[in-house]
Amino acid sequence: QVQLVESGGGLVQPGGSLRLSCAASRSIFSINAMGWYRQAPGKERELVAAFTVGGSTNYADSVKGRFTVSRDNLKNTVYLQMNGLKPEDTAVYYCNARVLTTNGFDDYWGQGTQVTVSS
Repeated sequence: QVQLVESGGGLVQPGGSLRLSCAASRSIFSINAMGWYRQAPGKERELVAAFTVGGSTNYADSVKGRFTVSRDNLKNTVYLQMNGLKPEDTAVYYCNARVLTTNGFDDYWGQGTQVTVSS
């Protein structure tokens, strides 16, 4: 089991910045993949940025060059630094942790944090 607690969402003007945090309840060394997804009203949940099972990072094309995913292994925390925010970035952002099992994998989700980009 992995509990994930997100923080850092809020209201920001276009062009502004926010940093989201996701604290895991256990060592992130024991988590195979971890990152951020988002879901806007009426749309499906989509990948934003994540550390993959192989250890590399993966970004949605729409956020490349603006968002950066990072981690602090000592704090068991993953961050999403969002710069140059646009109204289309408005969504609920969810932290995800994926743990490989003998039968495949288990996905764990945080409660979500709202990000609203508006003037």
